[in-house]
Amino acid sequence: MRLFTTLLLSLIMSFAAAAQDRAVPDIVPDENILNLDLSTGGRVRIILRPDIAPNHVERIRTLAEQGFYDGVVFHRVIPGFMAQTGDPLGTGQGSSDLPDLEAEFTRTPHLRGTVSMARAQAENSANSQFFIVYMPTTTLDENYTVFGRVFDGMQFVDAIAPGEPPANPDRIVQARIGRNVPQPSSDMLAAAPASREASAGMDALTSAMPEGFGDTPTPDAPARTPPVEPSADGPADSADGEGQDEPVGVDARAEEPASGPETEDPSR
Repeated sequence: MRLFTTLLLSLIMSFAAAAQDRAVPDIVPDENILNLDLSTGGRVRIILRPDIAPNHVERIRTLAEQGFYDGVVFHRVIPGFMAQTGDPLGTGQGSSDLPDLEAEFTRTPHLRGTVSMARAQAENSANSQFFIVYMPTTTLDENYTVFGRVFDGMQFVDAIAPGEPPANPDRIVQARIGRNVPQPSSDMLAAAPASREASAGMDALTSAMPEGFGDTPTPDAPARTPPVEPSADGPADSADGEGQDEPVGVDARAEEPASGPETEDPSR
């Protein structure tokens, strides 16, 4: 029965990855629907996969219901690779107060719309940061924990401002679990664009960093930063490889062996 459910959900998400404004099938429980209202102008609905990553899905549910992700920016966005978020600090160095999770790697591929957990160099270091994949990236497979896939609204993910970090980052206005989630309040919507001014603080942080900080890590010095381009590496957590949940990009991937999103900037 579990195998049947897994295959059915995979089929549903395969057809839905590029769909828009479609109703999530009744077979999907309400608690397995994650709604991300983005500052890019719309809602992204993600079908969660507790059948392949139960602990990671439970973490996402918990943080979403706590309002943890509300207002959090996409601090690392690499066109053609992925968009990373989930760091309350917006610098790639932050995480929740909850303990890190043990990896739940599977053979589930990283396709367009796949949602996966960022981590540091250590496999069991995922916490709150996650990334949404733009294009198939096989180098991340079995190295990062896949916990869902975009069912509807991928166009709003495509519209996220690029950069490492973006000059004017887009953000999650509201993250909630459920089938009929109310739209964000007017106050939340009004705060989204204004909060972009916080990017000035990120610029100040960046300018204060030593030269070379945030560059793609080398094979012998992997870092935990968001993905730049698809490579053997995936989202990472921090530049030193500890306490960061960001995917790595092409650059980081090339320098870090199939370990998933790990770069120098990302963190939990």
